[in-house]
Amino acid sequence: MLLAHLDQRPNTMTATNPHARWLFPGRRAGQPITSHTLELRLHQPRFPTQQGRTAAIRHLVLQAPAPVVARMLGYHDDTTAQLAAEAGGTWRHYAPGDHSR
Repeated sequence: MLLAHLDQRPNTMTATNPHARWLFPGRRAGQPITSHTLELRLHQPRFPTQQGRTAAIRHLVLQAPAPVVARMLGYHDDTTAQLAAEAGGTWRHYAPGDHSR
């Protein structure tokens, strides 16, 4: 499905995006599609966007502390901490903050 999308990407045959490097090019030159527009396009063929997002965050919190992932993605610390606990993360005792002393 992804390979088929690469061959038929919209917005690549315009004067502003003839050599777009984005997987989902936007209408503005050099810019990707907005997250809202992408969500609408994925929702039409009934892609489970919420479950995919949650699974991706669970994968991230297994690789990095939940507070770091929360700040990186703009989520609340409690949300990523709960997902980390559900995923069996081992960063539970991580103390965020400045450790350079």
